[in-house]
Amino acid sequence: MSEFLMLSLVPLLVAGLCSLSCALLGNFLVLRRQALIGDAISHVALPGIVASFLLTGTLAAPAMLVGAGAAALITLALIELIRRLGRVESSAAMGVAFTTLFALGVLMLEWSGASGVHLDVEHALYGNLESLVWFEGTRPAALWDPQALAGLPPQLTRVAWVALLVGLFMMLAWRPLVLGSFDAAFAASQGARPGPTQLLLVVMVAVAAIAAFEAVGSILVIAMFICPPAAARLMTDRLSHQLAWSQAFALASAVLGVVLAGHGPGWLGIDAGLSAAGMVSVVAGLILLLACRFGPRRHRAAPPPG
Repeated sequence: MSEFLMLSLVPLLVAGLCSLSCALLGNFLVLRRQALIGDAISHVALPGIVASFLLTGTLAAPAMLVGAGAAALITLALIELIRRLGRVESSAAMGVAFTTLFALGVLMLEWSGASGVHLDVEHALYGNLESLVWFEGTRPAALWDPQALAGLPPQLTRVAWVALLVGLFMMLAWRPLVLGSFDAAFAASQGARPGPTQLLLVVMVAVAAIAAFEAVGSILVIAMFICPPAAARLMTDRLSHQLAWSQAFALASAVLGVVLAGHGPGWLGIDAGLSAAGMVSVVAGLILLLACRFGPRRHRAAPPPG
């Protein structure tokens, strides 16, 4: 029991909360056919996070958010510059800008020597779930011991607040989100203001992605924005049921991924460990594959939003 509390409880909670938050937002990205926004934000965030660390010397959440936000603004300007000077479509300009900035972020990681403070390519891509050890969790009584709870890794508190914020956003913006996802013109006629709602949705996606970036890495964030919602879309045509399916798939991916990463090789007689975030993403992909093959709505295309 003590080993589970120390080594596995926090990674399970962090992976679960990140997966649930990203999947909840991802439902509306999938409905709006904008699922790759999560991918784009993850690419853009990396150089901003590295630059903020180099300037401030800290990996505190406010500095990371400011750095990632500044990188997003620079990216928007770069996309417009490429589109005008190169006379190419916006999608092509976005592809060039996102991949270029992500490559720049990887180079900055390697050249800056930031790997000594747990900000390196492996952690940026695959996350850092395995290092989230709760050293005070040596006994079950620690679960209600305030002094022991104070020693929980700060990543857990951060993603918990983000999960709460995402839930509140969904409750407060539910009507304009739903109307704007299916028919933007009708939403505008009803005063739902789909434009500002779309902007708020992108902001929430950015907040969820950046908050999860350090702990779980960009691979898991991208997978959770897309795989559980896409799999849920193949299971039902009702939005409420789709949200429930996506949350079930996200939670199952998180739990099975963390467990298989830690114990799967041992069950096969292999003395090795796997990346927890990477395994969570693999499980989410397998769930999507099964939904594509056996889902009751697999032969029906999603209705175009708006």
